[in-house]
Amino acid sequence: MALTIDQMSSRTIDEDLSDKISGIPTLLVSADAHLDEPVELWNEFSQEVRGQLPKLGRPQEDRPQGGLNPEIRLEHMDLDGVSADIIYPTAALRAFTLPKEIQQPAFRIYNDWLADYCRTAPNRLFGVPCLCTYDIDAAVAEMQRCADLGLKGGLIWQVPDPALPLNSRHYDRLWAAASELDRPINVHILSGFTYFKDRAKLQGTEIVRGAVNTRMHEVMTTVFDLIWYGAFDRHPKLKIELVECEIGWMPFMIQQMDYYYNRFSTRGQSQTQKFEISRLPSEIFHEHFYATFMDDAVGAQMLKVWGQKNCMWSSDYPHANMTWPHSRAFVAKQIGDLDTETQKRLTSQNVIDLYDLEL
Repeated sequence: MALTIDQMSSRTIDEDLSDKISGIPTLLVSADAHLDEPVELWNEFSQEVRGQLPKLGRPQEDRPQGGLNPEIRLEHMDLDGVSADIIYPTAALRAFTLPKEIQQPAFRIYNDWLADYCRTAPNRLFGVPCLCTYDIDAAVAEMQRCADLGLKGGLIWQVPDPALPLNSRHYDRLWAAASELDRPINVHILSGFTYFKDRAKLQGTEIVRGAVNTRMHEVMTTVFDLIWYGAFDRHPKLKIELVECEIGWMPFMIQQMDYYYNRFSTRGQSQTQKFEISRLPSEIFHEHFYATFMDDAVGAQMLKVWGQKNCMWSSDYPHANMTWPHSRAFVAKQIGDLDTETQKRLTSQNVIDLYDLEL
C-alpha cells in the first residue's frame, strides 16, 4: 500500500499548534533541502569509473518525487508554504571520498545538472555546487564557473582527507575566492571521510553511536579547526555555513572555547599560551558562522538569547528526516514563542542576507 504524504517523514507533530502556526511569518526559506540525482548522471564515465561513483536510483514511492522533478518540487513547496530552497546533493555527498581524477569531473557534471534543475524557477531554487578541493586552484575556478551559472556558495567536505586538514593553509586561496565572491563555504554532515563512509559495517547500537557521538565529534572538529587556526584573521570576509547538524550544542561548545581561550591566554593558574587567534572564539563564530536547524528543541530554547543572526530554519526535503509537509507546524513548535522580527530572521532573512537572494 502506498504511503500517504503524512507518512513520508520520520518526524511527527502531535500537539495542536494552530494558534502558533497562524503567527508564523508568511515567508519561509529553507536553508537546507536536497535533490535526487538522475540515474543517467554518470553515463559519460566508463563502466569501471561508474562502479566507483555513488550509485544512483529513482526515488522510491515512499519519497517525494520533487527531488528529481523540479516542477513537482515547486508544487510541494507551495503545499508546504515554502517560498525558496537552498539545495544540496544526496548521492553526490558520498563522492567526496573519491580520488581527484574521478571526483573533480563528477562534480562538474553534477553542478551542470544542478544549474539546469534550478533554472526551472531561478527565484525559488538555489543550488550549492560541489567543489573538489584536492586541487585548490581548480576548486577556485569551479566556484567561479558555478557562480556564473547562478549557483550559490561552494560545498566542500566536512571531514577532509587526513592529508588536507581544514586547519591547513591549503584552503587559503579558496577562502579568498569565496570572500571575493561574497559567498559562503558550505560544510554538510556526512560529506568526506566521515563515519558514514563505512555505514554498511555499523549494526545495532553502533549505528546510534555513529549518528550521535561520532557525527557530533566530526562537526565539532570542523568548527574548532576553522576557528582556532587564524583563517578569519587572514580572510575577514569569509563566511561558513554548517549544514544539517542542528544548533543546540553550539553555544555550549563556544562557551567552553571562550573559557579556555581566556584561561590559557592570561596569567593565572595555567601557563600562558600563544594562539593563532587574537579574539574570543565566540566573536569569530558570531561574525563568520551560520548554521541550519530543523527540529531542535534545545537549540530553539537557546535562540531566545543566542544565535538569532546566525541560525536558519531548514526542511531537509525530500529526505526521510524532512519537516514536509508540515514545516510551518515544526517552525511554530520551535520558535512560535519568539518575537516576530526574530522569527523572520530565522525563517528567511538570515538566509536571504547570506546568499543575497532575490525572491
